[in-house]
Amino acid sequence: MAAPMSRRNHYIVPGIVGCALFMQMLDSTVVATALPAMGLAFGESAVRMNIAITSYLLAVAMFVPLSGWAADRFGARRVFAAAMLLFTLSSIGCSLAGSMTQLVAGRAFQGLAGAMMVPVGRVILLRSVPKNELVQAMSFLSVPALIGPVVGPPLGGFMVTYASWHWIFLINVPIGILGLILVHKFIPASQNEKTGKPLDVVGFLLTSISLVAIIFSLDAIGHSSMPAFAIGGLLLLGLLCAWLYWRHARRSPHPIVDLSLLGIQTFRIANLSGNLCRFAIGAMPFLLVMLLQVGFGLSPLAAGMITFVSAVGALLLKLIAVRVLRRFGFRKTLIVNAVTAGGFAAMCALFTPETPYWVMLAILLVGGFFRSLQLTAVNTLAYADVPHEMMSRASGFSAMAQQVGISLGVGVAAVTLNISMMLRGSHELAIVDVAAGFVVIGLFMAVSAFGFARLPPYAGAEVSGSRVPAAG
Repeated sequence: MAAPMSRRNHYIVPGIVGCALFMQMLDSTVVATALPAMGLAFGESAVRMNIAITSYLLAVAMFVPLSGWAADRFGARRVFAAAMLLFTLSSIGCSLAGSMTQLVAGRAFQGLAGAMMVPVGRVILLRSVPKNELVQAMSFLSVPALIGPVVGPPLGGFMVTYASWHWIFLINVPIGILGLILVHKFIPASQNEKTGKPLDVVGFLLTSISLVAIIFSLDAIGHSSMPAFAIGGLLLLGLLCAWLYWRHARRSPHPIVDLSLLGIQTFRIANLSGNLCRFAIGAMPFLLVMLLQVGFGLSPLAAGMITFVSAVGALLLKLIAVRVLRRFGFRKTLIVNAVTAGGFAAMCALFTPETPYWVMLAILLVGGFFRSLQLTAVNTLAYADVPHEMMSRASGFSAMAQQVGISLGVGVAAVTLNISMMLRGSHELAIVDVAAGFVVIGLFMAVSAFGFARLPPYAGAEVSGSRVPAAG
């Protein structure tokens, strides 16, 4: 077992991993704003340039199952630093791209780096921070996950408007350099401990094909870029490979995704019910863009400045997350907060062009606060009962589940918009269609409360610091 770090570093390691997560989440959203400008530079349509997003998502989906094995095989510190360096260099490569082929190659390398960077960074955090301080550490990680998608559109709009599209990639460079310096200075060498576990090649192929097929089909739903039968075929292929992997994992001595982790109740519920809450990470920025830009006719910069306030709510949350979980415990917090966060997501359906800005800002601020609390609690609970020697496998499993959950959120929102338009007999998006999307996402978040209700009253008490009943 790796030696715990000194107390003064308990907030530095979450900050380092948070830098990596912020860089990844920011990059994955800021590109969308620059697609028209990049298309103009490369002589392609903005729709065609969507491959810059898809290539990144597919690379992440393909390689994220390797993250746990890589951390065990080569050492978490070494893999994390290498991934951060690759992400920084590939960002420079994207900014220098002279053709769409070069851009897609750069985005694919970014995806490979992102697939390793955040899950392995989380392994370092889990191995370094005592369980009774895990809530505070995880609260730092929930903030970048919420801030990145919110900051991305206005920042991208600003860069494209006042500089050029190249800068949306170059903003990663100082973050990456800072992260590498901090890794060298503050991540202990003990995080390079290695095991000789062999690579499960068959499992890697099955999980990669499954994730790529599922995420590509969900992305296609969101952009209506493929016929319905092709999307359905891809989705079925993904589900078939997932089933084949389930059969394979039962026989393999070293499965690349350890399904035995689902036998840990807190891990299982945090990942399954928690993924319903993660729908909002992908869906809310997408729906807000549709509402504010398409529905209300606001500029990307103006719309981004409105949505940014939900990130402020996420920042406020980290000030009280520990006290809330210590006072109420995971079970009660997750049940009540799932309904509350879902309610605030659904309240966005009430926005109209006549709604005062202060009302929208207030709802987004409070909604961002409760969504951040939910993600902090879910992400912490997932590791509450995981043994130290299984942390890298647990992190890889969770990263894979989260990638699917975020993509599912966008897919569910897009399907809702399409169904609403179909029911109205229209091919043009209207405010009422986006309102339906907010309601559906809110309902999914609220329904997750039924899963959290299956937790025992004092689930994760060692981590939350809530009172544990006496034996007997």
